Amino acid sequence: MSLDRVIAGGVFALGLAVLGGFALSQSASPAMAEDSPGPNLVIAVDGQAKGEIVIDLLPDVAPKHVEQIVTLAKRGDYDDVVFHRVIDGFMAQTGDVQFGKGAGGPQAGMGASDLPDLPAEFSAIPFERGVVGMARAMDPDSANSQFFIMFAPAPNLDGQYTVVGRVISGMDVVDAIRKGDGPNGSVSAPDHMVKVSVQD
Repeated sequence: MSLDRVIAGGVFALGLAVLGGFALSQSASPAMAEDSPGPNLVIAVDGQAKGEIVIDLLPDVAPKHVEQIVTLAKRGDYDDVVFHRVIDGFMAQTGDVQFGKGAGGPQAGMGASDLPDLPAEFSAIPFERGVVGMARAMDPDSANSQFFIMFAPAPNLDGQYTVVGRVISGMDVVDAIRKGDGPNGSVSAPDHMVKVSVQD
């Protein structure tokens, strides 16, 4: 883990915390009800939130990112990973397969997988409620395994982070995920993804 990734991850978190302070509308996007031909990511959540989240992945929009997420899910790398940063009215972040397992801890959010970082695949899809984006460091080409789910629109992120999918089922579960009470939305007793699978 390079120092650059750790520092940049902190900057990303700070940006999310600032945006999280705004009162944002939580109206659902009409696109969330549609399931495209792409694979679905199925996440079983436990903790304060309990239930299943289904994300319609968008390989036509971000093929390399979707391929990496599918690979990690099929290997079981996402199983038992916490939602380490959750900002009320903004987003819930997870996917640190290196430091985010079990109960998480102070390094959760600073890790990545053993697969290479990905080149940015930015698109015109706006960051609306239910949209799923890839977390990254300051380098636009540094996304790896971590992703976040939007509670509400955040146009400040549009064109700055890679959109990989949309929640098509289980937004009530997303809304119930334990919110952070620490710096930059860090969660002291985080909910976790018990099992993450792929439906083709």
